Amino acid sequence: MSLDGLRVAVVHDWLTGMRGGEKVLEAILEIAPQADLYTLFHFEGTVSPAIEGRRVVVSSLQSAATRVSDYRRLLPLFPRAVTEWDFAGYEIVVSSSHCVAKGVETSGVPHVSYCHTPMRYVWDRFDDYFPPSRPLVRFAASVTAGFLREWDVRTSRGVGRFVANSTFVRERICRFYGSDAKVVHPFVDESYLSAPLEEEREAYHLVVSALVPYKKVEVAIDAARLAGRRLVVVGSGPHRETLEARAGGCAEFLGFVPDNELARIVGRARSLLYPGVEDFGITALEAMACGTPVVARREGGVLDSVVEGRTGLFFEGEDPAALATAMLACEGRSWDRAELRAHASAFSRDAFRRKLTPILEEAVGR
Repeated sequence: MSLDGLRVAVVHDWLTGMRGGEKVLEAILEIAPQADLYTLFHFEGTVSPAIEGRRVVVSSLQSAATRVSDYRRLLPLFPRAVTEWDFAGYEIVVSSSHCVAKGVETSGVPHVSYCHTPMRYVWDRFDDYFPPSRPLVRFAASVTAGFLREWDVRTSRGVGRFVANSTFVRERICRFYGSDAKVVHPFVDESYLSAPLEEEREAYHLVVSALVPYKKVEVAIDAARLAGRRLVVVGSGPHRETLEARAGGCAEFLGFVPDNELARIVGRARSLLYPGVEDFGITALEAMACGTPVVARREGGVLDSVVEGRTGLFFEGEDPAALATAMLACEGRSWDRAELRAHASAFSRDAFRRKLTPILEEAVGR
């Protein structure tokens, strides 16, 4: 199950940390063991050895971003930068894209794009990233958003085959690009599937999330207050201070937690809360792998992984009262930890490779 023996170029937006997209990138590189890796920015030491060990080609923008925090301000320059590379001599280009990687010019070389999402910040999530409460930032973003949307649609025509990480993202690809996509779900890390199943639950519900506005963590905070329940929040981000002030004493903020410790925290929670709309939501699978049910907004990629009544419950809209009701209902049910783990195990790394490999092989005529 690989593209061994072929000249493969893999393109990823940027290498600045290990998140869900970078774990998917690792699996793509396993399918293409001799692939060269192209990216806008690479800050050494921020990703896994499996990625760091590849030949990495960066863009001309690398020199303009001396720190990890610098690269985002260069967004208007990203489209031009991804057209610098010459893929002549490669037999296939595979992009792993949530921003501009899918916009590379391959000059006739077959191109398969694994799309984590079309650019959220210029399409249907513009208001989340650039709210009216920040008028100067919103104005600056609106100046470039129209150009980025036009570029995003135009370059989508250079993709031979889209692969979406969820049904939700497939629908967004159809809506924004007018293209269809095959769905190949991401996977839960084996460390969660092999972690000991906790015997007891503690008296808290859990959020594991980047602390940024579009994650809607404030909905979980307000719901916990309404339900009279303790909330534990794992994650960091620029919205943390605002969220802590909003929470008062009803939520505990732990910041970054290593995976081995996080599995224990997840496994002992009453539920994992998903108050926002996720493109897929790998954290939900990690919770189920630990035997913990998910309480999620009935929208987005999480609909592909949560089975209502068996592995979690849904609530409607962006309503703290509805989430509070679902939290209490979750506490009132008996959840089979082994069944939750068995469901999560279907979303394995091996299953990901088995489904993606034939799509790539077909693109090169194997």
